[in-house]
Amino acid sequence: MKNVVAIGGGHGLSAILSGIRDIEDIKISAIVTVADDGGSTGRLRKRYTIPAMGDIRNVILALSDSEPLLHDLFNYRFEGEDNMDIAGHSLGNLILTALTNMTGSFDEAIRITSEMTKVKGEIIPSTLQNVTLFARMDDDTIVKGEANIPSLIHNIDSVFYQVDVKGNEKAVKAIEEADLILYGIGSLYTSILPNTIIPEINEALHRCKAEKVYIANCMTQSNETYNYDLKAHLDAFDKHKTPVDKVLMHSDRIPEMNRMRYQRQNSIEVEDHGDCDVPVIRKPLLKFDNGLVRHDPKLVKEAVKELL
Repeated sequence: MKNVVAIGGGHGLSAILSGIRDIEDIKISAIVTVADDGGSTGRLRKRYTIPAMGDIRNVILALSDSEPLLHDLFNYRFEGEDNMDIAGHSLGNLILTALTNMTGSFDEAIRITSEMTKVKGEIIPSTLQNVTLFARMDDDTIVKGEANIPSLIHNIDSVFYQVDVKGNEKAVKAIEEADLILYGIGSLYTSILPNTIIPEINEALHRCKAEKVYIANCMTQSNETYNYDLKAHLDAFDKHKTPVDKVLMHSDRIPEMNRMRYQRQNSIEVEDHGDCDVPVIRKPLLKFDNGLVRHDPKLVKEAVKELL
């Protein structure tokens, strides 16, 4: 049995997990950021003073072995104006909030929900605190709030917390016992690094002997990693003292129509110019659908099996 730890947040981490969940003889631990403060998640955080649950909900569904109807229910979003009490909220977010209030524990709410949805693996928030992420831009502007960081046209220098944040002990233990650690896929500064800058987690990543692999984004993100190549992504890991031993990167040729769609959104392909200090493994990892470029969970699964 191999222990595989995946670190990140949002839809990118879900793409990895929905692929590797069916690999035989592995135990999956997903360490998920709770710094999101936008949309439904942000409103519930403010009202109930609890950690962000939106990325947790996505990861639960990625690892769930329950009926499709339950997936649809957890993702069901109530319609209406956002200033209405229930409008804009997903049912899954409300369930996690209700269980947190009932049990008095965010961790326990995740455990109960994982049992309800037959999750294959363990879902671990990187911290149990109600945290706010900050970013320092290259002109020394300070931006408060995960949702606000990608909204400004600045280059991000670094992300940080203004208060002492304690890492979840379960996350530290999972990292220490890991045979393989995966970072990604997804927003570099607002999904991956918010986990790894937490001192206890960062120290555990340096202590553990597991190979640490960054599954690289295929496209840059406007206002977050604008014009970044692969080395720029790795430089950001290094600046935040996050160890990377190897990179798993797409070898697929992206169709021109897909490129043009992303260029209109100030997004380009992440390229490797051969100047990285760690080995880069190139594999077919992508799928193309309606002009979108996405990581294919089935191809990610095959690549991770080779890493194991």
